[in-house]
Amino acid sequence: MTESKSTPPIIVWFRRDLRVADNPALAAAAERGVPVLPLFILDERDLPGEASAWWLHGSLSGLSEALGKRGANLVLRRGKPEEELPALVRETGAKSVFWNRCYEPTVTERDKSLKSSLAKAGIETRSFAASLLAEPWQVKTKTGDPYKVFTPFWKALCASAPFGAPLAPMRKLEGGCDPVSDELDDWHLRPSSPDWAGGIRERWTPGEKGAHERLRHFLENAVSDYRGQRDLPGVEGTSRLSPHLHWGEISPRQIWAAVEAHRGDNPSAEKSLDTFLSEVAWRDFAYHLIYHWPSIVDKNWKPAFDAFPWSDDDEAFRKWTVGKTGYPIVDAGMRELWQTGWMHNRVRMIAASFLVKDLLIHWKRGAGWFEDTLVDADLAVNRASWQWVAGSGADAAPYFRIFNPVLQGEKFDPAGDYVRRYVPELAGLDTKYIHKPWEAPPAMLEAAGIVLGDSYPRPIVDHREARQRALDAYEAVKQAS
Repeated sequence: MTESKSTPPIIVWFRRDLRVADNPALAAAAERGVPVLPLFILDERDLPGEASAWWLHGSLSGLSEALGKRGANLVLRRGKPEEELPALVRETGAKSVFWNRCYEPTVTERDKSLKSSLAKAGIETRSFAASLLAEPWQVKTKTGDPYKVFTPFWKALCASAPFGAPLAPMRKLEGGCDPVSDELDDWHLRPSSPDWAGGIRERWTPGEKGAHERLRHFLENAVSDYRGQRDLPGVEGTSRLSPHLHWGEISPRQIWAAVEAHRGDNPSAEKSLDTFLSEVAWRDFAYHLIYHWPSIVDKNWKPAFDAFPWSDDDEAFRKWTVGKTGYPIVDAGMRELWQTGWMHNRVRMIAASFLVKDLLIHWKRGAGWFEDTLVDADLAVNRASWQWVAGSGADAAPYFRIFNPVLQGEKFDPAGDYVRRYVPELAGLDTKYIHKPWEAPPAMLEAAGIVLGDSYPRPIVDHREARQRALDAYEAVKQAS
């Protein structure tokens, strides 16, 4: 039986769970049969990068519409949650606050403090699991320790499947409590002058609806070849669900369920489906790491790397950010990032390896740039991935595994389609030289309209020399430790 409109509301605090389906906090509040007050707080201390902020605007707009259709209006507040949330409790007389858990170190500490202060004030607080396949403390070794290597983590995670059926979206929410709310446009999350987001708008549709459309498109068109094509940046062979996952417009449990449903009708895609699910699980592993080793955010997971002789070459870093290193596959990736807010995963590894190992620039600078320019900027995944490439992280690639940008380009972009798309000044060059234009005959360069050092830069470092320099630096660190 539904209680009267005078009943105090339950505040549902949205964070990285901007969806109505498979949202445990929202579902639990709706089950009470009392007014539900959806809330999103933009924490000024944790503003996302510009590309991610653009995405957040669209995601909140979609969430607001979905909630409104069900009878509840999304309240927007800007400030510190530890101030805004208690203030809203006082304004509305709410007796309960529900939210879904986040796992970043500063957020978990803040949430613990909030839960304690609200409880002291007599407010019921409940938190729920909504962002991962399994909670970070649930997947353990036989000795009860957290995993440090992905493969055994993946096997243990699979052993705990199935993860339960996703929760269906509720048809109706009890509303009736409408406190003062900010206007989304007043947050200025999207650029106006200049409007640099044209390429991002063309590529992406933020929001819960867009997430499920992208998953459907992937399962119908690309997943059967995922195992063979996921490393080819020139084709659309990946799901591109990462920004939707970051903002929680779709849950990993929903993805897992959709893949398993697809599996029954497509037995030939078995290996590709397993490979795709392992990539989804790597996100769980990143949060597993950040939960158990919170220092991974800004410190080397392997302390020996604290002594590594990083370079402070600002000019080299600038050329890397704008895609003018002289290595086409690296430059294509950095320009794709700038134009679309996203970069193919294989190219992320190549570009990251080039920065850290060819240029000897600290992985934290690269991670910071990605967090400002990626629409899927996710702290745990980004930091764990950069440390993996650098060799300083958990289950990291060995430091001596240094990607050769020419060989990587020739292997994964053999026809040069990806380079031609994002480095158009090389479009007329013969495929044999598309990944090493400095080796092309002068007549061929002239015919293609390429002037090295002018229309396209010469390599800013010699890879062979840079590789040896990196190995020498690593060997010195090994000896010192």
